[in-house]
Amino acid sequence: MIDKLMLYFQFPLVRYALIVGILIALCSSLLGVILVLKRFSYIGDGLSHVAFGAMAIASVLHLMNQMLLILPVTIVCAILLLRTGQNTKIKGDAAIAMISVGALALGYLLMNIFSTSSNLTGDVCSTLFGSTSILTLTIREVRLCAILSVVVVILFVLFYNKIFAVTFDENFARAVGTKAERYNLLLAVITAVIIVLAMNLVGSLLISALVIFPALSAMRIFRSFRSVTISSAVLSVLCAASGIIISILTGTPTGSTIVAVDAGMFLLCSLIGYIKGGAHK
Repeated sequence: MIDKLMLYFQFPLVRYALIVGILIALCSSLLGVILVLKRFSYIGDGLSHVAFGAMAIASVLHLMNQMLLILPVTIVCAILLLRTGQNTKIKGDAAIAMISVGALALGYLLMNIFSTSSNLTGDVCSTLFGSTSILTLTIREVRLCAILSVVVVILFVLFYNKIFAVTFDENFARAVGTKAERYNLLLAVITAVIIVLAMNLVGSLLISALVIFPALSAMRIFRSFRSVTISSAVLSVLCAASGIIISILTGTPTGSTIVAVDAGMFLLCSLIGYIKGGAHK
């Protein structure tokens, strides 16, 4: 098995997939802790549906670089979700359901009406649940992912204290002069960027798992925000790398394999947390 793995790693495409997977997992884990604590976990699911709708429109328009449409549309919808979620008439969960379901239906409708593919069902399933596109990345796509990932990590580190304050007590943060709206806007934009990047890795319907599982796993063992954030990043990177390697060796779908590894890690961390809690008693 080791010889087989070393043989695969001689191909640049496999190395590209591993690099992109690790970068996306790292960014997703940092964001996941914040979204879970703010009780806004399913914003990732909603925005992934928006990205699917934007991708369908880009396909209909025959755009060479679909990212030019998908990323701006997803960012705008992330901002709208934030604004609408603060509306007293439309709560956050209702806003996510409204935008995500509408975008998903519109995307599927457009793909049916204007489809030129002979395998529409296969195309839709690949987009929703992930495909082998992670193994066909070009060096340009890898560079774009690396640049955006580095930007996300730098922003998170630079504004760590402000993000911490807005996450735990937004009203208090406003009272002490923190521009909470500005940092919520920053989180919305970062979320949209990560969702778009993760579509090739795990597919539209599985993105939420990539965001939520590492954060929940870390919370089963640690209690402080910093410890949870660091351990979530470590667990996410390990699970993503393991999932990609397992999928390459066994021929299973990459996205589903990564999520399965994440789920297994969550169960393991839950067991460790249970044993740790019993030992303290």
